Amino acid sequence: MTDDLLGILDLEALEINRYRGRSTDPGWRRVFGGQVIGQAVVAAARTVDPARRIHSLHGYFLRPGDPDASIDYEVERIRDGGSFTTRRVVACQAGQAIFAMAASFHIDEPGDAHQMPMPEVPPPEALPDETALLSAIAARAPASAMTFWKGKRPIEVRPVDLEAFLGRSGGAKGQASWIRARMALPEDPAIVSAVLAYASDLTLLDTTLIATGRWALDPGLMVTSLDHAMWFHRPFRFDDWLLYVCDSPIAAGARGFNRGSLFDRAGQLVASVAQEGLIRMLRRRED
Repeated sequence: MTDDLLGILDLEALEINRYRGRSTDPGWRRVFGGQVIGQAVVAAARTVDPARRIHSLHGYFLRPGDPDASIDYEVERIRDGGSFTTRRVVACQAGQAIFAMAASFHIDEPGDAHQMPMPEVPPPEALPDETALLSAIAARAPASAMTFWKGKRPIEVRPVDLEAFLGRSGGAKGQASWIRARMALPEDPAIVSAVLAYASDLTLLDTTLIATGRWALDPGLMVTSLDHAMWFHRPFRFDDWLLYVCDSPIAAGARGFNRGSLFDRAGQLVASVAQEGLIRMLRRRED
């Protein structure tokens, strides 16, 4: 899938405002949520002046996606204003909506600037590489999950704290990982944003479980994303490392809320993410 992500994001144009995307199975027998977000970003951007960059998206996951079927994206042109463009995208399979997203695009314009500082963490080169990561995951993950981790994944991940990443540090309220795209990316900002949107769904929801010392792949858990929001603050590259800092302010009512901040090596905050997910304990059947 490493070389295939850009192909998956290259949607087929069906007619005006309608596009079709194909899927791959990451090993979970459902479409990865980040893929649907990324494809929806591309579909919306295809209807917008390239001089306007996406600055925010707000999406809801409505049904699980079938990786064996294509996904159709219908774009509604809500508004084309003097500075902002608004689009609504609905992704469907077999006539049923599986994802809905609103996105806003903005012209480049100057303005006041400030940001919170990036946390001090070791650089990615000082952290264990993927060989060590895969070994640690294999010791805890079920065999079915290793289909994804052993595959040619398009995003490389280097956790700052491997114990937190694996849900072994009960009490922690967050985690951080360096992430980067494995493939060379085009200069098209819409594609770069779509790839980052894809990656933003990788570690965020897991953060809810860290405080209890659990992991999303532990047996007896149903873990799935409910919604996803993202804000793109400034231009960035993603063929170099970005630091993805995630925290979970609250979990209640079988839902966990998570926030993420993405910094480049220079410490610039380039994007922010928020997501709520369903965290449900499955009951065993009585014999």
